[in-house]
Amino acid sequence: MPSAKLETQIQRLRGAFEERLARLVEIPSVSMDPARKTDIARCAEEASACLREIGAEVDLVPTGGNPLVVGRLMRDPKLPTVTIYNHLDVQPADPAEWKTPPFTFTRKGLRYFARGTTDDKGPALAALFGAKLAVADDVGLNIQFLWELEEEIGSPNFDAGLARLTKGKQPFTTDSVVVSDTIWISAGRPAIPYGLRGLLAFTVRLETGAKDVHSGTTGGAARNPVGELAALIATCYDARTGKVKIPGFYRDVRKLTTRERQSFARAGFSRRKFQAAHELHKVRFDDDETLMQAIMAQPTFEVHGLVGGYTGPGVKTIVPHAAEAKLSTRLVADQDPNEVFALIKAFIKKHCPDAIVEKEGVLEPYLGDLGGPYQDAAARAMKGAFGRAPAFTREGGSIGAVLTMQRRLAAPIVFAGLSLPEHGYHAVDENFDWPQSAGGMNMFYRYFFELANLPQAAQSPKRKKGARA
Repeated sequence: MPSAKLETQIQRLRGAFEERLARLVEIPSVSMDPARKTDIARCAEEASACLREIGAEVDLVPTGGNPLVVGRLMRDPKLPTVTIYNHLDVQPADPAEWKTPPFTFTRKGLRYFARGTTDDKGPALAALFGAKLAVADDVGLNIQFLWELEEEIGSPNFDAGLARLTKGKQPFTTDSVVVSDTIWISAGRPAIPYGLRGLLAFTVRLETGAKDVHSGTTGGAARNPVGELAALIATCYDARTGKVKIPGFYRDVRKLTTRERQSFARAGFSRRKFQAAHELHKVRFDDDETLMQAIMAQPTFEVHGLVGGYTGPGVKTIVPHAAEAKLSTRLVADQDPNEVFALIKAFIKKHCPDAIVEKEGVLEPYLGDLGGPYQDAAARAMKGAFGRAPAFTREGGSIGAVLTMQRRLAAPIVFAGLSLPEHGYHAVDENFDWPQSAGGMNMFYRYFFELANLPQAAQSPKRKKGARA
């Protein structure tokens, strides 16, 4: 389809897109809240309706937790097949912190405000509408949708659901996967990530008594677990630079190649824009390159909470009897989460023998190929839609389902996200916008035709085992 005609078709879909996005985001599909199980089920049904509207065959696949929503537009078994992954569960949202109700679709000019608009319901619908346009133009491709409802809690049951799919009566196979759940570095500068950081979450608990006690009668003698954990954290890492002090922590970190550094530089990263988008008053590094690499290619050590003692108004002069630190590390290529946890635990036990260190969650880092036929096809599609060639980057976050798909589907994985830093992933006043939505439909339309026209030698055969993503 000529570009002008395609853009006209996309503009005609705006009302339908906004209507479906409103229907989805007004369902509070918060996966970490057990009280939202009914809402999760409603979201799955609404998502199924969206897929059926474009003619897809739909299944709700049990996982042992929240279901997978699977849609199939299978045109001919001889044609190549692409699978689009998105997730429809969302983070919690406190209405008191938002300028607009978090689960009410609010349109302000070209922007759409509500929890889930950018993470990840808006990008999911952009891909859906792109598929609708491509199928209407008789694209030589089978298109599958794999929509998850547990990504925000680490995808604990995704493997079980995907195993059921791949072994079912209608086995789920694919030639490639495209994930639309990533963020550009800067507006107007498209980006295709080829790597994700892993995640290791853990807690450290210290109990030094049976109850809180008066500092006037015990202060100076009683151990203070809040103070000890604060000192312990400072021993683990330098809060000013983020540098981890635990011996061996950086041992397996893969160094960036010259090609990777050059690709990162094309992403258009700016410290000033980064601070503005995330509303950060200060950051650790003034240098753009150092700051960008800290996000994309370096592991982290983060303190998410230090709980213990009195937290009400004023000062209550007690010595707390227990405290807990909530911590995590984001890991990069070649770091093994279990090995890193063993290092951290041993270090903590050495410095605080009676601390209890417990692992809370693990996701391995992912690193795909920088280039290849599928990445190149995505780059052409993105340039055609947004007018600028994308940079290849690494994503600072984690997507647990990617590792499962890499293992079970044995197909190349490409990331084609649409979100921008200012859209507020996981933040208050999360939003998406029509230009990114329309550009996303355009990009996916082009990408599907790119895949359909890839030389047969570039297609990975279905059911092929051991393929490298």
